[in-house]
Amino acid sequence: MERVRCKKLIDKIMSADEAAMFIKNNSIVGTSGFTPSGYPKALPAALARRVENGENIQIDLITGASVGPELDGILAQKGIIRRRYPYQTNPDIRNSINSGKIKYNDIHLSHSAQYLKYGFLGQIDTAIIEAVAITEDGGIVPSTSVGNSNVIVECANKVIVEINTWQPQELEGMHDIYSTSNPPLRKSIPIINVCDRIGTPYIPCNPDKIVAIVFSDITDKTNKVAEIDHNSKLMAENLISFLKAEVNKGRLPKDLLPLQSGVGSVANAVLGGLCSSEFSNLYFYSEVLQDSALDLMDCGKLVSASATSLTISPERLDDFYRNISNYKDKIILRPQEISNNPEIIRKLGVISINTAIEADIYGNVNSTHIMGSKIVNGIGGSGDFARNAYISVFTTQSIALNGKVSSIVPMVSHVDHTEHDVMVLVTENGVADLRGLSPKERAELIIENCAHEDYKKMLWDYYISAKNKTNNSQTPHILREALSWHERYLETGSMK
Repeated sequence: MERVRCKKLIDKIMSADEAAMFIKNNSIVGTSGFTPSGYPKALPAALARRVENGENIQIDLITGASVGPELDGILAQKGIIRRRYPYQTNPDIRNSINSGKIKYNDIHLSHSAQYLKYGFLGQIDTAIIEAVAITEDGGIVPSTSVGNSNVIVECANKVIVEINTWQPQELEGMHDIYSTSNPPLRKSIPIINVCDRIGTPYIPCNPDKIVAIVFSDITDKTNKVAEIDHNSKLMAENLISFLKAEVNKGRLPKDLLPLQSGVGSVANAVLGGLCSSEFSNLYFYSEVLQDSALDLMDCGKLVSASATSLTISPERLDDFYRNISNYKDKIILRPQEISNNPEIIRKLGVISINTAIEADIYGNVNSTHIMGSKIVNGIGGSGDFARNAYISVFTTQSIALNGKVSSIVPMVSHVDHTEHDVMVLVTENGVADLRGLSPKERAELIIENCAHEDYKKMLWDYYISAKNKTNNSQTPHILREALSWHERYLETGSMK
């Protein structure tokens, strides 16, 4: 029992089926897990078995961000989830949300801890936290993510710890758990450099609060790294050229400022491109660390990385664990209210790089909805970083669905990031630096530099017509035509 070092908790060890009986119908359950790593796996399966045996159980589920199929997937399939916060990626739960079976509130990830502490979402009854160990004093050592785990433990009435023996104990010491106080007692967060440690390597927890400990050995179902296609490489080259130009203009130091990157092939391509670039002594202050961050460490470019989650691909995971000693002193895993905190993002001068589903000619970005109605995943942390970054960058391929959809449109069908938060837009065709430009200047630059050739004339026609019909107003729009591209796609299967 070396993983349970608190002697008074030894008698709390039980099976997942026994522990699942602590979860009550109509309760609020908070779990560990973030994009998708470090989430409980045995307890949700046990909860599903209760439903299979005829019980009626519905819960509100709160996590850090997206989690794997053993949690979101199975609970959605069994109809157990009534409400879901704050971010998701699983197809089963997405379909349930878009069909109205699950009520979903998409929340900025840095805000979600406040929601919990202030009781905006109600009282958490049960916390289920995946861990690698419990300390002598009852402290919970998380596994591959922190997310909202510390706040969920703090706010919950009772705690169930799922110790995953598949996760190596060498993860202990990688975490830095720090929780902010509520106003008016909140103090400045004392992080000056990316590698500063300000908290404890475990989640503080009164042992009396822990009602059950369950052992499992189930792997994280992390996502494969998408292949870097031709357009992703072009976008990466365009962005790296932009960063080099900023250095030459004296607006960035030669080794840049700390980087934040979303997930996906473009982010992977950008970070991969940095391996062969002139930049070195790089730092990350992000929410997720992917394979490309390990590549940058391996090539000696990345000095230190701070995040709330390790999302390593299945192909790379075993290698990461075998060589964890090479990475351990370079990686810090923090709670998401710290990794995504606006104060620190501004203090460090983070360069944010996130992905858009579509952008309009004035620089507004939709990163969550298809055709304005169906949610894909959620805003995640992109808003936390975009609004507070030193430079906020959004990337998107200029067309989708084999050219049937333009990612540059007259007006986005859903707004997640307004023109005020989008500084730079990058597609495979070029870069639009929008800083300091009027709406009409932005439109002309985006159409010329970022739009696909198949749609460029259509965009120019709309823009010129809008200027004429509105007497050259500040932000020219023809309201009955602004969303006609989306309507045309829904009616014909193409925006052309």
